[in-house]
Amino acid sequence: RVDALTDEDIARAVANDPDAVPIDIDWSDAVLVIPAKKKAISIRVDEDVLDFFKQEGDGYQRRINAVLRSYMLQKAKPKKRA
Repeated sequence: RVDALTDEDIARAVANDPDAVPIDIDWSDAVLVIPAKKKAISIRVDEDVLDFFKQEGDGYQRRINAVLRSYMLQKAKPKKRA
């Protein structure tokens, strides 16, 4: 059945399909972002803290890093004066 379709049949089917929205993205200003280099360390954390991050599965080290980064960025913000 598919082999019998002409280019016009396909174009008409795509034009009538509400899910076939053309994607018009301008990639000319795209910037390649290279993730920061990781450094292997040994760290001691409470067992329940480690279990908490591990319970969500793979990527627990990445999640721990994200929490630490968030803390670091909060501490680096200039303090507001009252």
